[in-house]
Amino acid sequence: MATKYDSIVIGTGQAGPSLAVRLADTGMKVAIIERKRFGGTCVNNGCIPTKTLVASARAAHVARRAGDYGVMIRSSIAVDMKKVKMRKDAVVRQSSQGLEKWLRDTQNLTVIEGHARFADAHRVRVVDELLEADKFFINVGGRASVPPLRGIDQVSYLNNSTMMDVDFLPEHLVVIGGSYVGLEFAQMYRRFGSEVTIVERGPRLIKSEDEDVSENIKTILEGEGIEIRLDAECIGFEKRGDKVAVQIDCSSGDKTVIGSHALLAVGRVPNTNDLGLENAGIEVDKRGYIQVDDQLRTNVPGIYALGDCNRRGAFTHTAYNDYEIVAANLLDGDERRVSDRITAYALYIDPPLGRAGMTEAEVRKSGRKALIGKRSMTQVGRAREKGETDGFMKILVDAETKKILGASLLGIECDEVIHSILDVMYANAPYTVIQRAMHIHPTVTELIPTMLGELKPLE
Repeated sequence: MATKYDSIVIGTGQAGPSLAVRLADTGMKVAIIERKRFGGTCVNNGCIPTKTLVASARAAHVARRAGDYGVMIRSSIAVDMKKVKMRKDAVVRQSSQGLEKWLRDTQNLTVIEGHARFADAHRVRVVDELLEADKFFINVGGRASVPPLRGIDQVSYLNNSTMMDVDFLPEHLVVIGGSYVGLEFAQMYRRFGSEVTIVERGPRLIKSEDEDVSENIKTILEGEGIEIRLDAECIGFEKRGDKVAVQIDCSSGDKTVIGSHALLAVGRVPNTNDLGLENAGIEVDKRGYIQVDDQLRTNVPGIYALGDCNRRGAFTHTAYNDYEIVAANLLDGDERRVSDRITAYALYIDPPLGRAGMTEAEVRKSGRKALIGKRSMTQVGRAREKGETDGFMKILVDAETKKILGASLLGIECDEVIHSILDVMYANAPYTVIQRAMHIHPTVTELIPTMLGELKPLE
């Protein structure tokens, strides 16, 4: 006999809990199922813990540079990795426990712990219990992928989840993958004191970004002593005593990097392989991502997929926006869609990269007439005052409509500055709105109007 609910939410990542509470607040009988840790990737091994670690790494970096500011530290700078981890764990625990308490204290909402598997399109089984509902919301997230690299099964390696258990300083960390996760960990551990090498299969870092962004980031990381090996066409692993040998095939340099530890940061896969989706007839693509329409509905009536498992976004903010879209359509009579949102994200190296809309490469490919503005952070007073002038800002505008097409801001505080541009884009307003705005001095944002006043044709 199945226990009947109005709605069942599977997973407690960024979309699931808010949706479950919202549904329960309407008087529906709702269940939310979590098989492991409350909060999903963001809370446990993603945004919250990594940015907490980034903050500790930055503190060490700034302390080492204290002399540049006329501040003399009379003893050497040391990093206590056990205390770094303890601080990170405390921040994670506060978030996870707070989320669990919120869910358990919500009226009409039942929290169920265990692994959910679809029995059919209207029922899921959790351990020995059968649960039935008219609507299901799948929010199961993703995990680090392990590609079939030669020798990978012969060595020990870390990923973004197991890195959260590290309470020591690796002597030499070899990071496999030159994209967002890999770069954040690489800089972080270099600042903690590890020797770090990044091994990237492609010809440049973060290939989805413009070449000038990739090259600037490479310069920043190499400036901190990180070795970067590109064009690693044939990556393999071999155990060398207590070391890990990473075999690469580069156009120049030693073809083997020997490190104390290896970190795999080569992409993500959805947590959909063991949900029994086939029993419900839910369609997935060849990589296991659940197929959804513009309002996050699967091909099966009454079943939705939100967050990283639907491949419509791979960030905490896109997952939360998924919740807002589903809630608006189901409860508010507001026809919101995934296609309404503008691409926006950040890369949390230091200085951070803030991104919105199209890249320069995408604008060029579109063939439209465009204007471009670019300014080095050495020309930003706020950056000079803080002694942090790495990076640049770039913005692209449609020459005919005067609408902002996109921006790449790499520099101090640019993860926040990007929102001044993003909000104008959402308002569908011309760039002149922000160009003519009076911004506060001295800030980084005040240079956005200046940059927009110096636009040139994109040639």
